[in-house]
Amino acid sequence: MPETASWRLLVAYVRPHRRALLLGGVLSLVGSLAGLAMPLLAKVVIDAFGEQRSLVGPVLGLTAAVLLGAAVGALGRYVLERMGEGVVFSARRSLVDRMLRLRVSEVDRLKPGDLLSRVTSDTTLLRAVFTDGVVETVSAVFMLVGAVVMMAIMDGPLLLITLAVLILVGSLVSLVMPRIRRASTQAQVAVGEMGAVLDRVLQAFRTVKASGAEDREIATVGAAAREARDRGVAVAWWTSIAGISAWVSAQLAFVAVLGVGGARVASGALEVSSLIAFLLYLFYLVAPIGQMVQGVTQMQNGLAAAERIREIEELPAEEAAGAAGAVGTAPAGVSFEGVAFRYGDDRPVVHHDVSFTVPAGGMTALVGPSGAGKSTVFALLERFYEQQSGTISVDGRDIGQWPLGELRASFGYVEQDAPVLDGSLRENLVFAAPGVGEADIRRVLALTRLEDLVARLPEGLETKVGHRGIMLSGGERQRVAIARALLRRPRLLLLDEATSQLDAVNELRLREVIAEVARETTVLVIAHRLSTVTTADRIVVMEAGRVRAVGTHRELLDDDDLYRELAATQFLLPT
Repeated sequence: MPETASWRLLVAYVRPHRRALLLGGVLSLVGSLAGLAMPLLAKVVIDAFGEQRSLVGPVLGLTAAVLLGAAVGALGRYVLERMGEGVVFSARRSLVDRMLRLRVSEVDRLKPGDLLSRVTSDTTLLRAVFTDGVVETVSAVFMLVGAVVMMAIMDGPLLLITLAVLILVGSLVSLVMPRIRRASTQAQVAVGEMGAVLDRVLQAFRTVKASGAEDREIATVGAAAREARDRGVAVAWWTSIAGISAWVSAQLAFVAVLGVGGARVASGALEVSSLIAFLLYLFYLVAPIGQMVQGVTQMQNGLAAAERIREIEELPAEEAAGAAGAVGTAPAGVSFEGVAFRYGDDRPVVHHDVSFTVPAGGMTALVGPSGAGKSTVFALLERFYEQQSGTISVDGRDIGQWPLGELRASFGYVEQDAPVLDGSLRENLVFAAPGVGEADIRRVLALTRLEDLVARLPEGLETKVGHRGIMLSGGERQRVAIARALLRRPRLLLLDEATSQLDAVNELRLREVIAEVARETTVLVIAHRLSTVTTADRIVVMEAGRVRAVGTHRELLDDDDLYRELAATQFLLPT
C-alpha cells in the first residue's frame, strides 16, 4: 500500500538518527511528566493552606517542578529539532542523488519546477513528522494516560465523564484525518505546479519581455499561486476543524465535571482540593489532546510529502556509472544496424531501420532537414534512451554491454544549445575533466580560438560567466562547450550543430579546428550548414527517420536529389 511504503521511506530516513530521536523523546516525556505532577503538587499546597501548615516546602516543590519541566522539555525540543534538520538533509541529499541518476526519458516527462518543490518544500515537511508528529503524539499519549490514572485515583464518576470526552475527540479526529491527508497532498502538488509555471517563465524571461507578455504570464503564475492558496486553505480548514473539536470537547467536559464535581463536594463525597486538582488535570488534558491532534496532522502532511518523494525514488534510474578509469585514446568506430526508435508508445517513430557506419578516425557528418532524427542518433549513442530494436555498436561492441561510465567517458558531447553553467569560465572548461592540467587548458583554448576571450575578461579564467553563461555571446558559449568536450580527450567527438551561432569568420576557424581534431579522433557532426561538412570523409543524409544516402560531398551532389537541394539553398553548388 502507498501509505505503508511512505512509512518505510520515512523510517529509512530517520534510522541513522534513531539515538537522537530516542533521547529527544525521553527528554520531552520527562518534561511532560514533570508537568503532570503540578496538579497533584497544587493539591498539596491547597491542603497545607487549609491546615495552616507551612507553604514553603510545597511551593518550592511546585516551583521546582515547573522549572525542571521547562528546562528538560526545552532540551528535548532542541534535540528533536536538530534531528529533524538531519532528516531533511538526508532526504534532500538522497533525493538529489536519485534525480541526477534518473534516466533522461524519465526526467523529460517531469517539470523542473515541480522537482525543485519536492527537494525543497516537501522534504521540509518531513522534519515535522518526527519532531511534531511521532514524538509529540507518543508524549501526548503518555500524558493522557498519566492524567487519566491520577483522575481515577481522585474520583471515578468524574473520570467517566472525562473518558466520554476522549472517545468523542478520538472519533472526530479519525473522521477528519483522511481529509487532511488528501488536502495536504493536493496542496503540495499545487505548490509544485506553481513552481513549474514560474520556472517556465524564468527560463524564457527575455522572450516574455520581448513579446510584451508580462501581464499574461503574471496572470498565469497568479492562477497557479491562487490554486496553491486554495489548496492550502483547505488544509487549514480541516486542521482547524480537528483542533476546534478537541477544544470544544474539553470545554464541555469542564462544564460537566464542574457541575457534577460541585454536587459531590456539596454532598461531602469529594474534597474541594481534590476537585480543584481534578479540574487542573482536566485543563492539563487540553494541551496533550491538542498536541496529539497536531501531531497526527503533521504526520498526515509528512506522509503526503513522503509519497511525492517516493514517486521520484521509485522511478527507474541508470546503472551506477562509477569511475570510468582508463578508456584508451584510439579513435572509436560506430555502427547502427537496423535501429528503430520512438520516444514513447504514444509518440511517432523517429528512426525507421536506420543503418550506417562511422569509421574510426576522420569526420563523418549527419545532414538532413529538421525532424530527420539526427540529434536522436547522439541521444541513443549516449544511452540517454534505449532503441526498441536494432543494434548500436562502438568498436564492434554493443553499447548495452559497455559499462555506462566507460562508454560516456569515451565521448565528448557538445549539445545543440551549448549549455554553460553558472560559475567561472575555468569551472565550465574543466567540468567534464576536473583533473586536467594547465597546459591542456591552454592548448584547447588556442585550438578553439578562446585566447582572446580569456584575455578580455576582467579575471581571465576565473571570471564568472553568469546564469546559463549570460556574460558570453552565443558563439563564445558554443566554443566553450567544444573546448570542454575536447579537454576530455574523447575517442569520439559528437558535435550537434556546432557552428549554428558562429559568424562566417569563426565558422571558418572552427572548421579548421574540427579538421585538426579529426586527425586525432573520430568526429561525428550534425550540421544544417553544409559548408561546415563539405570536407567530411563521409556524409550520411537522413530524411524522416531513415538513411537515404551516404557519400562524400561531391558524390552526393551527383547522386542524391535531397542533398543537391540542400546545397542549392545554401549556394554550395559548383559553378
